[in-house]
This record gives sequence, C-alpha cells and structure tokens, in this order.
Amino acid sequence: MERMDIEANGQEKPYPAPQPPRIPGRSVIVADYGASGDGLELCTDAIQAAIDACAAEGGGRVVVPAGIWRTGPLTLRSRIDLHLEDGALVNFEPNHELYPLVDSHFEGRAGWRCQAPLDGADLTDVAITGSGIFDGGGEGWRPVKRFKMTEQQWNRLQESGGAADESGEVWWPSREAMEGEAVCRVLQERGETEAEAYLPGRHYLRPALLSLRNCRRVLLEGPTFQNSPAWCLHPLGCEEIAVRHIRVRNPWYSQNGDGLDLESCTNALIEHSTFDVGDDAICLKSGKDEEGRRRALPCSFVTIRRCTVHHGHGGVVIGSEMSGGVHAVRISDCVFSGTEIGLRFKSARGRGGVVENIAAENIVMKDIVHEAVSFHLFYAGVEGSEGGGDEKRPVTEATPVFRRITLRNIRCSGAATALLVNGLPELPLADLTVEGLRASSRRGIVLRHADGVILRDIALRTDELPAVLKHRCRGVEIDGLERTERTAAAASPD
Repeated sequence: MERMDIEANGQEKPYPAPQPPRIPGRSVIVADYGASGDGLELCTDAIQAAIDACAAEGGGRVVVPAGIWRTGPLTLRSRIDLHLEDGALVNFEPNHELYPLVDSHFEGRAGWRCQAPLDGADLTDVAITGSGIFDGGGEGWRPVKRFKMTEQQWNRLQESGGAADESGEVWWPSREAMEGEAVCRVLQERGETEAEAYLPGRHYLRPALLSLRNCRRVLLEGPTFQNSPAWCLHPLGCEEIAVRHIRVRNPWYSQNGDGLDLESCTNALIEHSTFDVGDDAICLKSGKDEEGRRRALPCSFVTIRRCTVHHGHGGVVIGSEMSGGVHAVRISDCVFSGTEIGLRFKSARGRGGVVENIAAENIVMKDIVHEAVSFHLFYAGVEGSEGGGDEKRPVTEATPVFRRITLRNIRCSGAATALLVNGLPELPLADLTVEGLRASSRRGIVLRHADGVILRDIALRTDELPAVLKHRCRGVEIDGLERTERTAAAASPD
C-alpha cells in the first residue's frame, strides 16, 4: 500500500519510503570474542568487542546465537546489524553501576540519564534483527504503585527488598532510587548541568531499553523487546526508520512502560508489530513546552499499519509532548484489544505545537476502558480524565493546535465513550471528519469546543442519550446517524 499525505489543498502527496540500512555482508559471532551464552558470566566487554571489531572492518552483522547472554549496556555502531538468532536471550543486568550517565532525553526534555542498554547516537545504517529476546531488567529500576498489585503481589514485592515511600503506596527497588527523585529535582531546579552532580541520583535515572539519537536509516525487525526500565523503544531525531515484525512487552503495571516512542522522527514506517505494555503503546512525540518549541523538530511522515495492541494506556497516541509538532501521519488496519483508550490525542495549555494532517482508517477495537477515540487538550496525566472548562485564555505560541484530522471505518465493541473531543475554549479543535464509525459504548459522541466537525455514516449503540452531545461547538454537520440502545446481553463491562 503506497503511503500518502493529504495536503491542505486536498491533494495526495506520496511519502518517501524509508531507505533500508546499508550494511556489508560480512558477519562475526560474539562467542568468537569470548562471550559466553551459559547465563553465568557477564559478557559486556566481549559483545562490545565484537560490535567494535566488525565496525572497524567497515561494518556487518554481529550474531548472538542461542543462549542466555548477561550483559551491561551496549553501544551500537554505524553499519552494524545486531542479530539475535532463535533462542537467544540477551539479559541486561540491573546493576546501576554498569550504566554511566549520558546526555539524553526523557519525556520531552534533555537531561542526564543512565545509558540505555541498547544505545546509539549520530549513527548511519544501524539494524537490530532476528528472532531472539532483549530483556531490559526493568524490575531492578522501576517503582511500582500499590494499587496496581494484588495484596499477595505487593507483599511479595516488599519481601524482595527495596524500599517503600512514607505513604506506603509506592515501592522502589532501592532506597537510593527512591531518594534520587528529590536529589535530581533539586539539581534541575538550580540549573545544574554537570553529570557528576547527578551521580547520587543514578538509581532514579531510569533509561529506555533502546535509545537511538540523531540516527539515519534504522531498521528494527524481528526481535522481542521486553521488561524495560522506562520507555521501551525511543528513537529521537532519527530519519528513515522502519519498525516491523517486532514484539514489545512490558508488565501492565510498569511505570512509564511505553512501547515505542517515536520523537521528532521523519519518514518512519511501523508495521506488523505487537504491543502489550504498561503505558502508551505506539506514541508520537516532539518535545515538551518551551524546550520542544525551541528545538522545532516535528514528528512527520509516519505510517503505522497492521499493528496489534493488547494492553496499553493508548493504542496509537499523539502527545502529550508534541510541542515541536506532529504532521502527516497515516494509521491503518490496526487492532486494539483491552487498551485504556484506542486512538488517543492529548495535549495541554503550555505545550504549543501543531498537530495536523492526520488520517486513521480501518481500526478495530474491543473492550476499551475509556474512550475509543479521544482528543483531550486538557490532559492532566490521568487516563479517562475529562477536565476542562469554558474559561478562555489568550492564544499564544504555547497554545496547542489540532486540526485537519480524518477518521474512517472505526469499529469498537465496548467502551465508556465512542468519541470524545475536549478542545480549548480559546482555540477549538478544527476540521475533524469522522466517517463510518460503528461503536457499542455507554456514551456516544461528546464534543466540547470543536470547530468544523463532520460526522458521516455513524452507527452507535449506547446506554445514554443524547447520542451526540455538543457543548460550545460551531459547524457540526451530521449526515447519517443511527442510534440503538444496548441490551444487557450486548453491554460490555465498562
């Protein structure tokens, strides 16, 4: 299927296809450099030596055979394909002393973080392929909130060691990690920029499992990426990136356990992949607030197709860190089963940025906890929150803009709300077209502060009336709306 962008004038413009990495045909095996797959020895140096030696020869494939390979963080190189054979399990040790602080990004802002287990910056032609598993050792990094655990699980967690906060509601893997939050906050507030100052907070500065920064021609194909310390996969400022046939798994309770966060990337294709995670599954971002606006690096020309999301706060998400803008996105032929929200667009006053020319079609959803489709410009970090109000504030560069968005052929069996639009009173969400929506939900369509909404060929089965609720909207056109009541047998447990 050819990838197309819908321009403002209605004309279709082909996206350029991501170019594959250019990697030579030679290969090396990590065991030849002293790495052992018996699961007993730490083999960071040997695996890194294989990567470095292959790169020094001009590049090629670095093969990790079947076995258990214990390692610290690995630095990727240009013109290298890190290939996991069937049966290979790469276990990244959760020993914080193995992970030096590096200049990185998290949640839209630059700062010091522990080096990612799979780490690379300013690379060209890099691939991670095969059918093995990368395990990020996230249990040694992540805090856990008590309300996400059963009593038995919570007791077992406390018995394993670590520390709980004063409220007894959050468990940390170590006291250093728990206290590191306050240490880093004070350093950031006083504008500290030296890495050494942040070393006492190292246990708190959780990395992504994969961090690629400013790389070109990137391929992720085949492996399973699981159990990340924070976000799982985080390409930042990359061009020409293809992600296909991968599996991303994080525990459902994992804090900041996003699947794929594509930030300020251009010309990306995500397809035929499966996600089961603890936060947003496939997320497009571009920096946060003034820092993101200053960098002005949008996420653009992105195709997401034929992906499945089992658990996640959102199936495909734009925001909330989108201050550099998100442009030209096509989402199609995806399945979301049991996510908190299906298609999720979120931002807030202070972000700024423009989200535009977005198209989603042929999306199937089941058992969605909150909204099947959500546009929430009062996002406060809470799934299903609908805050907001009617007070207008001045429109500035910090006012987020969402416009020119088209949804076609969306199917949802079970949700609290079929479609929610929570726009800003001072700058409503503009030019939204929804065609062929079929949804069974407690509520139908809720529109607040929207300007120019077309609802065409809509069929809703709802518990509540009205099927379409409008509040301070302009230019809402409804062409074909069918509404029936859900029966007790048809109602889903939402």
